[in-house]
Amino acid sequence: MNGSTDTTATKQEQGTPGEVFAAFLKLGLTSFGGPIAHLGFFRDELVIRRKWLSDHAYADLVALCQFLPGPASSQVGFALGLMRAGWLGALAAFAAFTLPSAMMLVAFALTASAVSGPVGAGALHGLKIVAVAIVAQAVWGMARTLCPDRERASIAAGAVALLAFLPGTFGMLGAIVLGAGAGLILCRESAAPIGGHVSMPVSYGQAAISLVAFAALLVLLPLVAGGSGSLAVFDSFYRAGALVFGGGHVVLPLLQAEMVDTARIPADTFLAGYGAAQAVPGPLFTFAAYLGAVQGPEPHGLAGATIALVAVFLPGFLILTAILPFWDRFRRMSAMQSLMRGANAAVVGILGAALYAPVFTSAIGSMRDFALALACFVALIAWKAPPWAVVLLAAAGGIALAPAG
Repeated sequence: MNGSTDTTATKQEQGTPGEVFAAFLKLGLTSFGGPIAHLGFFRDELVIRRKWLSDHAYADLVALCQFLPGPASSQVGFALGLMRAGWLGALAAFAAFTLPSAMMLVAFALTASAVSGPVGAGALHGLKIVAVAIVAQAVWGMARTLCPDRERASIAAGAVALLAFLPGTFGMLGAIVLGAGAGLILCRESAAPIGGHVSMPVSYGQAAISLVAFAALLVLLPLVAGGSGSLAVFDSFYRAGALVFGGGHVVLPLLQAEMVDTARIPADTFLAGYGAAQAVPGPLFTFAAYLGAVQGPEPHGLAGATIALVAVFLPGFLILTAILPFWDRFRRMSAMQSLMRGANAAVVGILGAALYAPVFTSAIGSMRDFALALACFVALIAWKAPPWAVVLLAAAGGIALAPAG
């Protein structure tokens, strides 16, 4: 154990990897609605019903995973499996929560190219259009939460301006770094950390190994990936997973830079898969499995999907493992809180830039397309319709618009 003193967490009886797998398979098949909704499903199932840990401990764990790069809901699930049944429990939680949506998206990837005719083309066009509404919803919600004042709104606008002149992965990384620096200067207001502690079976040595592995892969993979198609795929998805702050939809511009900008995948194919990803339960990061399956150069198909899926999740799990023993002290440092406020504001700007290109520019070609996108946006924002239902609405709308196009 790492020396944490929370008696509530340490008194919880241990479970088995099989128990963890069954619990998270249920969640992986039923958890629609994105990472925030996933965290609500986790709380209902594992805190309220199964009583694996206390509400305070759960809140502390959620705060940690939202603070770190990576897919927040999947990181919470990984940590809960680790707490409940050790390292095998962590792997069981990841596999059970991730595989249902990954398998659905791979199946879509392998069959989408066979879809032809006006009905099939219209449905795929509708999936591109719904991506506009869903990304707009994400920008709207994140801006209200992460840019509530003029300082952070200005940081977000600055990130968009930077990407206008320096698009791609380096521009995004620069925006996050500059946003974090601006946060240290402009975002000094105090914020009380959530109470409670979480005890995990992670030693300081294991944490150090994870941190070294995280950094080494991030630095070394680009140097060795040129001679191997598999390593190149792993490098692209690992880098995207390592640079995502805010989780969920924020991975979109990073994957777009790695896959569309490098001509591995056409923009139309990319957006169709992103739309399909909204209709399945589980983590949005499984969109990587679709991209790995449909990308142009080998490996693709099941091999590409597997490599992409492992690579995009791995950095988030490594950095989570590295920080677990130190989190309680780290989260109370005011400078770190200010830094993350600035970085998160920059993330809103990055996602806003992606909303324009490639999402809007690739999907909206006429006023009819714009009207359908607007209808989907209103359904999500005003009517609170579930994303999967809006995806079906968009697919039907795309079919209806096909003859007129």
